[in-house]
Amino acid sequence: MIIIKGDHDLRNYYIAGNWKMHKNREEARELARELVKGLENCGHTLMIAPPFTALTEVAAIVKGTNILLGAQNVSLAEQGAHTGEISPIMLKDCGVDVVIIGHSERRILYGETDDMINKKIKLALSHDLDVVFCVGETLDQREGGEAEGVVTAQVKKGLNGIDESDLRGITLAYEPVWAIGTGKTATPEDADAIHGVIRSLLGGLYAASIGDSMVIQYGGSVKPDNVQSLMSMENIDGALVGGASLKAETFIPIAKFDS
Repeated sequence: MIIIKGDHDLRNYYIAGNWKMHKNREEARELARELVKGLENCGHTLMIAPPFTALTEVAAIVKGTNILLGAQNVSLAEQGAHTGEISPIMLKDCGVDVVIIGHSERRILYGETDDMINKKIKLALSHDLDVVFCVGETLDQREGGEAEGVVTAQVKKGLNGIDESDLRGITLAYEPVWAIGTGKTATPEDADAIHGVIRSLLGGLYAASIGDSMVIQYGGSVKPDNVQSLMSMENIDGALVGGASLKAETFIPIAKFDS
C-alpha cells in the first residue's frame, strides 16, 4: 500500500501479525476477538495473517473492523492440478485482503525463487489482493558485506514488470533472515539504513515520489520493548511481527506503540 504523501510523518504506519503455523480455529477466534477489542481505537493500518485453516473463522470476526485479513502465501496458479496449493481465488473467497509473498521461510525452506515471487505478486494483484512483499539477507550475506546487494536484487526481481500504478497495492517488508525468530534484532540504525537503500532504489526504478511514499515495514524479532526505537527511524513505517503477534498482550502494545 502506498501512501501518496511524500513525508515520513505522513506515511501511515502499518503493523502486521504473521501467525505462521500456529493456532487451531478456536485459538484463532479467541485471539482475533481480543485484537478487535484491544485495537478498536488504533489509527494505524493493521493486518493479521492466520493459518489457512482459520481464515474464514477470523474473517467473520474482523469483518467491518479496522483489522485487515492476511494470508501467509498464495499459489502461482489460479486453479488446476496443483496439489497442496491455495489460489488467489480461494483466498478472496475466504475474505482475505492481503497476502504475504516472499517471506524468508518460503524462500529458504521451500525454495521459492525471485521469479516465482514475482509471478505470485502479479497474480495476487490481478485478483485485487494487496501484497506484503518480503526481502532480506542471511547472516552470512550480511557478514560478507552483501546485504545491500542482496536486498537490491530481490526488490528489482520481485518488482520486474510491475507498473507504477500497481505499486499502490504493495507494501515492502525488510526482514533480515538472521533476526527472525532468533531473538536478535537489527539495530534501528542498521534496519533504517537498508530501508533507506530500498527507498532510494524505488525512486530510481520508478519516480522519486514513489521512493518517498512507499510504506516499508521492518520484520525480525519486533517486540513491545524495541518497537518504539525501530518506528522512530526515518525510513521505517511499520512492522511485520512474528512470535509477538501470537498473544494479544504483546501484539497490542506493538500496534499501539505511540499511544
